[in-house]
Amino acid sequence: MYGLIGKFRAHPGRRDALVALMKSGTAPMPGCISYVLATDPAEPDLIWITEVWETKAHHAASVEIPAVAATIKAAMPLIAGFEMHQEVVPVDVFPPR
Repeated sequence: MYGLIGKFRAHPGRRDALVALMKSGTAPMPGCISYVLATDPAEPDLIWITEVWETKAHHAASVEIPAVAATIKAAMPLIAGFEMHQEVVPVDVFPPR
């Protein structure tokens, strides 16, 4: 499995709009086991994303899906910066698939 944990900052006051956009722009993503979008309770402009994929190649291919590419393009003006991008190796997913 392949995983990513990302932390990024929305422009001030734009986090909820960014979250709504990301939620509405979902599409079936082959190889995606888990995709968690979360807000940070301590910082009003932060968003965390935790992803688990069957392989790194599945993740790379996901950005070519038209709905995903359109969401990324629409989201960029709402994002002030990317603060963390960590690749991880998931060892298990609960509940089991």
